[in-house]
Amino acid sequence: MDNSIPLGGGYTIGLDPLIGLIPGLGDLIGALVSSVIVVQAHRAGVNRATIARMTANIAIDAAVGAIPVAGDLFDFAFKANSKNLELYRKSRAGTHNRASDYLFLAVVLLIIIAAAAIPIVILWLLWHYFATGHNAVAV
Repeated sequence: MDNSIPLGGGYTIGLDPLIGLIPGLGDLIGALVSSVIVVQAHRAGVNRATIARMTANIAIDAAVGAIPVAGDLFDFAFKANSKNLELYRKSRAGTHNRASDYLFLAVVLLIIIAAAAIPIVILWLLWHYFATGHNAVAV
């Protein structure tokens, strides 16, 4: 899904970013197709932390990919399926470091908390600013 079309010069693109160009449904379809790797990894007994990381890769790809234009560019660069296939292969071979999964998930969680907290802090600051009478215009 990520590297199926060679462009030359060692570069490839896949069907995932091309499907993502379909407004509204493209990223959803891509995420559903991408989930096949995660289901197979689960059936093969890959540990939960790696499964969670693989799921986070798909969620990041779908969420950012849903942003018009910038998300489409992101889809061409962030190859969630390739990352997930590599995680699957290393996990099955016993060469995957599970600690990197926990670190990745912790960073993703911190980013989600920050993304949720920033609007709350901005609203609180605006409320505090206007509630204390600092909204007077100097003449």
